[in-house]
Amino acid sequence: MSRFAFEVLARDGAARRGRLVTAHGVVDTPAFMPVGTAATVKALTPEMVAATGARMVLANTYHLMLRPGAERIARLGGLHRFMRWPGPILTDSGGYQVMSLDALRTISAKGVVFASHLDGSRHELTPERAVEIQDLLDATITMQLDWCLRLPAERPAVERAMELSLAWAERSKRAFRERPGYALFGIVQGGTDAELRRRSAEGLVALGLDGYAVGGLAVGEPQAEMFRTLEATVPFLPEDRPRYLMGVGKPADIVGAVLRGIDLFDCVLPTRSGRTGQAFTRRGPVNLKNARHADDPRPLDAESDCPASRDYSRAYLHHLVKSNEILGAILLTWNNVWFYQDLMRRLRAAIEAGRLAEEAAAILDEQARGDVPPWTGA
Repeated sequence: MSRFAFEVLARDGAARRGRLVTAHGVVDTPAFMPVGTAATVKALTPEMVAATGARMVLANTYHLMLRPGAERIARLGGLHRFMRWPGPILTDSGGYQVMSLDALRTISAKGVVFASHLDGSRHELTPERAVEIQDLLDATITMQLDWCLRLPAERPAVERAMELSLAWAERSKRAFRERPGYALFGIVQGGTDAELRRRSAEGLVALGLDGYAVGGLAVGEPQAEMFRTLEATVPFLPEDRPRYLMGVGKPADIVGAVLRGIDLFDCVLPTRSGRTGQAFTRRGPVNLKNARHADDPRPLDAESDCPASRDYSRAYLHHLVKSNEILGAILLTWNNVWFYQDLMRRLRAAIEAGRLAEEAAAILDEQARGDVPPWTGA
């Protein structure tokens, strides 16, 4: 079994082209992880996800703890076998739910007590239990339990969440079972306060973790503040460890974060948008609900290798979306996840070639310019 390792293969400014070696396979970075919260990337089979070029997916500790249960998944051979995904899996510890389900939880130094959003039953998630659940799932990358705040927030609250997250990281480190090819990541918190981010990063680095995530961003702050926060945080993270920006994001967010030295990303945007009629393309987002697509025979992208992007007309996709047909969600989600993987391929190639600034400008221009006018039959 391979040891867990990260190697930087090329640099362009602060950006890195790297390779992550894990117990479940190799991931080229920068990389985007499709979100499979409940052990499924919604609307796609594992084979469809793999066809996009994705090599690592994300699943969620909180949701799998409630249903079907971590112990059950362990009895059935672990999450990889359960969901038929042989590649690496990163599991979010439940820290995001500390924010998103704030009306259903209470926090103490010990951990978080949730009232299940499914049936109201009470569940305690401590740093140790979060690590235990991820071990039962056989997660390739385990995330520490953290406290993520919605921004903007007052500095005392941000500082308290950061300090508690740091204490939880230390407890997570003690609870983590070391195995070849597996990893534990810490999560830098601190809102948009540069000093708090520095303190959090330095405290985590002192623990000697396998990788470092930047959490608590893209939760209400403007993009410019997110970028400023990354610029204030990344220099305090080790050069030889992977850096993961949690829950980000739009194509422009990813491009900006890669320029600032981030290696890993995840976001529900491509899958959620696919279920609500929005397609991501090299000419910007396309809303298939719009009536202007009803007579348009063009595909979303005739040059794409993705069958959903290349082989189906916009008119047909519009019909599927307007009719609430399941196939519409499947095809648009496939298109979107493929687009995100193409985006990462472009960024990796640009870093290798030393032309990331030019490629980033081209991508941002494409997304800002938007889709070409619809076909009129002329």
